[in-house]
Amino acid sequence: MHLPLKSTPFWGDSFVFETLGRFSYRRRRLVLALTGIFVAVGLAWGTGVFGSLANGGFDAPDTEAANAVATIEQTVGRTGTDVIVLYDGGSKTVADPAFRQSVERHLAELPSAEVTSTATYWTTRSPAFVSKDQHSTYAVLTLAGADPEARLETFHKIADQLRTSPAGLDAKVGGEVAVFDEVNTQTEHDIVRAETISMPIVLVLLVVVFGGLVAASLPLFVGALAILGAFVLLRGLSAVTDVSIFSINIVTMIGLGLAIDYALFIVTRFREELAKGNDVETALAVTMSTAGRTVAFSGITVGVAISSLALFPVMFLRSMAYGGAAAVAVAMVAALTALPALLAVLGHRVNNLRLPFLRRRKSGVAEHGAWYRLAHSVMKRPVRYVVVLIPLLLVLGIPFLQAQLGGVDHRALPAGATSRTVTETLQQDFAGAGGSDIFVAVRFSSPPADPATALASYVGTLGQIKDVDNVRLGGYSDGVASVVVHTHFTGQELPARDVVHDVRAVSPPAGTQVEVGGETAAVIDLLDVLAERAPWMAGFIVLVTFVLLFVAFGSFVLPAKALVMNVLSLSAAFGAMVWIFQDGNLSGLLDFTPAGFLDATNPVLLFAVLFGLSMDYEVFLLSRIREEYDRTGDNTQAVALGLQRTGGIITSAALLLIIVVAAFSTSGIVFVKMIGVGLVIAIALDATIVRALLVPATMRLLGRANWWAPGPLVRWWERNGFRESAEGPQGSQGWSRESSHSDASDDGLVRR
Repeated sequence: MHLPLKSTPFWGDSFVFETLGRFSYRRRRLVLALTGIFVAVGLAWGTGVFGSLANGGFDAPDTEAANAVATIEQTVGRTGTDVIVLYDGGSKTVADPAFRQSVERHLAELPSAEVTSTATYWTTRSPAFVSKDQHSTYAVLTLAGADPEARLETFHKIADQLRTSPAGLDAKVGGEVAVFDEVNTQTEHDIVRAETISMPIVLVLLVVVFGGLVAASLPLFVGALAILGAFVLLRGLSAVTDVSIFSINIVTMIGLGLAIDYALFIVTRFREELAKGNDVETALAVTMSTAGRTVAFSGITVGVAISSLALFPVMFLRSMAYGGAAAVAVAMVAALTALPALLAVLGHRVNNLRLPFLRRRKSGVAEHGAWYRLAHSVMKRPVRYVVVLIPLLLVLGIPFLQAQLGGVDHRALPAGATSRTVTETLQQDFAGAGGSDIFVAVRFSSPPADPATALASYVGTLGQIKDVDNVRLGGYSDGVASVVVHTHFTGQELPARDVVHDVRAVSPPAGTQVEVGGETAAVIDLLDVLAERAPWMAGFIVLVTFVLLFVAFGSFVLPAKALVMNVLSLSAAFGAMVWIFQDGNLSGLLDFTPAGFLDATNPVLLFAVLFGLSMDYEVFLLSRIREEYDRTGDNTQAVALGLQRTGGIITSAALLLIIVVAAFSTSGIVFVKMIGVGLVIAIALDATIVRALLVPATMRLLGRANWWAPGPLVRWWERNGFRESAEGPQGSQGWSRESSHSDASDDGLVRR
């Protein structure tokens, strides 16, 4: 076993961060002036990001399903329904001439430049357009525009006309573009509501944590910078690539949450250094070379985890990578530049406006406080804690073994949303509008004289497939035929996947190439892409995190243990997600409609985000433990002191992050609600069971083996590794440790 027993002086990263701290002090006005310019740009330009973002993006591109729909739409015509206007006649029936006149007059008033085609019962004579009770009908509108964003602009021009009910009728607007518009509106509303709910609570808790108003305002200052900065970056990215509107949610959650965490770490350490009697410049230099380096290291680790989502070709996940990485980067930079400059201006005034009934204890009294006693209590009985808590987390994760994954449909919108109501009414009240269509693109190597005759045998075979209601030729153009297979299952129902598999299993007609698409086929292909890329993503996160944690702590054991702890807390959170959102438990309390499955992208997204956030707390806790271990060589005492000095901050940071994230669990968009609830559960488990109990227990059991690494890597780390210690910036000794460590407190302490 090789243990790092002696450290030679090194300055590397310490000198960089100490210099950054002194620069922030000496050039504080310049830094704050540049920050002011940045804020002005963010307010004037970055806040326009909502109008530049795309909707959805949940399908995987360059798959069979995506290519089939693209082929049909480029040749035969559109497969989707841009807008559906549902007309309810009340006491009138569709056969009433007045009903027809009102509908046709309503549609005739729409500008032909915006509406390229219209289909109604009277133009098609299809009974599918008439409700079972004969009192309702609908019209299908195709809008001008080459892409979804262009069609949304068209929709906005005629939305008021569409939503104005004609005489004697009630009109409701639905369809793909209407859903797009309603999702955008709901997202903006949810963000405003989340901030309205969370900000007052966060401010009150920050005042409690810091004991004063000035210090409490600093994390919110960094959070505002993080959100504005991420908005600027996202708007710039949207000019060169598609970025989903839902990236805004992760920007607000992660940007504000991590900004508060980082500001807590830095402001707390700065106040500690001032309390030791240091002048402002020295206190800032020490803060930056210790807590500042931890923030930088944490930001890199979290950013790497979230950026792994870019490995997926799905626009939604890539957008979350863009938004999350942007929020983390700006939060980290703001905490390392603008915040120190502001602290330099404030100096000892950071403690102003203190509330007398919230006076903090003196640091000397708290040296062996509640967290210290908790750590020693856990480390006296480490086996008991490990034997009880690890199986508990595994049991909580059991429901995830039964997880069903699917796509996003109208149920993602809140109950009562107009476009959702239209879809549900069509499915329930219109005999021909239920179920879903599977689109088959048939490309002929040489154009047939009669496509219907050429495809007759193939269409007949498709019609014999179990659960297929009917098959029809949707159209033909430029050597491509569209065959529409209708099943009574909705696109997200699990049996519909069997129908798609059976359709794909039918041999194509001679001289043709066949691709099968549609809503269900898109879900199948998405799941295949996620399954293919997920191991690469997990491997990337594990490898990079392992390397970064080794550089931070000079150990092979601690990174491995951290990865195991993460998997345990993640499995428990995923199990809770299945129990709540798939099985429908707490659906009344959380106000959502269970779909019987989880959105397939959510576990992937949560894995990346939660892995990064858990590393945030891991780095902060282990940095202080490593600092004490370097100073004393006593593993047990280092764990106890490390937890004492970080336990309160980690708990406060986790509580504040939970408040921020929990506000998004009130979202009207179900999969955003799912993200919020999942994050709350995982953060709570990580900050309590894992950090406060399992980490001390496992570190006590491992003893000095916590710090093991292969000999050559130990020597490399002694020269180049990352450490946190307050001694470097204050003196010339650097960091050193006696070559012989007494770990006396480890002897005879363990009781089972």
